[in-house]
Amino acid sequence: MARLPVCISKTQLSLTDDAKIVGAPIDFKIRIREVYPSNGAGFIVALSGEIISMPGLPERPNTWNIDIDKKGKIIGLF
Repeated sequence: MARLPVCISKTQLSLTDDAKIVGAPIDFKIRIREVYPSNGAGFIVALSGEIISMPGLPERPNTWNIDIDKKGKIIGLF
């Protein structure tokens, strides 16, 4: 686990963990409230603020199976 990349889950409106502070403030601290490994995806997840996590995803996302055939029909959907 020592060499896994880290994915930090935080508000999308700010570099901080506080959704009220928008943009890219200077000299802030981000508070991490939970850390766990996402073994299948191959990274460590760090949760901050009020962010919640979604269920785990497979190593190979189903979107890789979706395509359009020569007739313009979408294939590979569930």
